[in-house]
Amino acid sequence: MATYEKISYERNGDTAIIAFNDDKTLNACGVDTAIELLHAFETAASEARCTIFTGKGRGFCSGANLGGMGSGPEIAYPGSRPDAGKALDAFYNPLVTAIREHPHPVITAVNGAAAGVGCALGLMGDLVIASKGAYFLQAFRRIGLVPDGGSTWLLARTIGRVRAMEMALLGEKVSADQAHAWGLVNRVVEDAELLPTALDFAGKLAAGPTVALALTRKLIWDATESDFDAALHGERVAQRTAGRTDDFKEGVGAFLQKRPAVFKGR
Repeated sequence: MATYEKISYERNGDTAIIAFNDDKTLNACGVDTAIELLHAFETAASEARCTIFTGKGRGFCSGANLGGMGSGPEIAYPGSRPDAGKALDAFYNPLVTAIREHPHPVITAVNGAAAGVGCALGLMGDLVIASKGAYFLQAFRRIGLVPDGGSTWLLARTIGRVRAMEMALLGEKVSADQAHAWGLVNRVVEDAELLPTALDFAGKLAAGPTVALALTRKLIWDATESDFDAALHGERVAQRTAGRTDDFKEGVGAFLQKRPAVFKGR
């Protein structure tokens, strides 16, 4: 198993738990962190049936690490003109794309601050759980930058143009309860119940028909940017794939025999 410096990775049964683990920076996400996260998600994709993404310590992620690698010029040839978007192309965009294209459900368990790119990452989950002490912050305006990490797309499609504008243009904290009222998160729980709740959800998903769940999450992600006819076609193709799995045979058999299904993820 890989040894990471900025994150942690562990398995709980068929669930992978990936966590920011750099409390001294409030889990800031530099280029080095993004590289480790991308590797961890690749590992989880190959050996787990559900992934939890969370943060250890005081918060989820305070945003990009402006004091270290990843602010832009550091990954260019010395003397090059600053390009704050270069790190997006090379590191952050591949990370959020890998989460979106993950082959099984992803649960984000957001504790404390989820700011800047941390806000985007916290909202990338198929299910988003927040602790009562969590908050979401589009902090980019405070340093003269624009939202990134997919923030504009995620916010506009999740809470609508007006509220997305409010978060991005005003740069004010959105509490966990407000995020729940707006539909940004699925659950708000006591701080101590955050990981247990995520593990409970993950247990149900990891024991489910993995292929069908993977196809379902892809269809719903795709539906946010496709028309109705494309959605119908996507469902038709995915249903053919799901209908050829052992889990489908088991599900039907269990239903007819009036017993709980035992899915194997195949």
